[in-house]
Amino acid sequence: MKIITYLFFFITIQFYGQETIEEAISTYNSNSVEYISVEGLKQKLTQKENVYLLDAREKEEFEVSHLKDAIWLGYSALNLDAIEKIDKSSTIIVYCSIGVRSEQVGEKLLEMGYRNVFNLYGGIFDWVNSSNKVFNTKDEPTQKVHAYDRFWGRLLEHAEKVY
Repeated sequence: MKIITYLFFFITIQFYGQETIEEAISTYNSNSVEYISVEGLKQKLTQKENVYLLDAREKEEFEVSHLKDAIWLGYSALNLDAIEKIDKSSTIIVYCSIGVRSEQVGEKLLEMGYRNVFNLYGGIFDWVNSSNKVFNTKDEPTQKVHAYDRFWGRLLEHAEKVY
């Protein structure tokens, strides 16, 4: 019983007060991968640069919705076949729900020799919260976004949440 009580208090302390994406990122990320803002990403996409968007969420999350032209890379088991033809000097933007998992995936990409890796600050949640479109597997715009779970889903404000 003491272990369960300790675990409950530990979890409560970890999550208490994280009411925003910014608070969650400052708690869980180490800033090991350079961030790019939603506005910064939009600018890069309009400049016609060779930019690759890599989705660092699980496949079922990606299939609900993703950024236009994103490549599914995954998180728990990376789909390395998806990136084998990407030149290591290309610009890569990695994203997940809010930017925690994508930082970890970005670190792995940097270790693999990719040089221009950025983490989308706030992830797909901030992208959608900023009134940008996401797409389903048929490449159609959708209002649905996988909210990961109910705890993290509270940070997703402008979408139909899917669990």
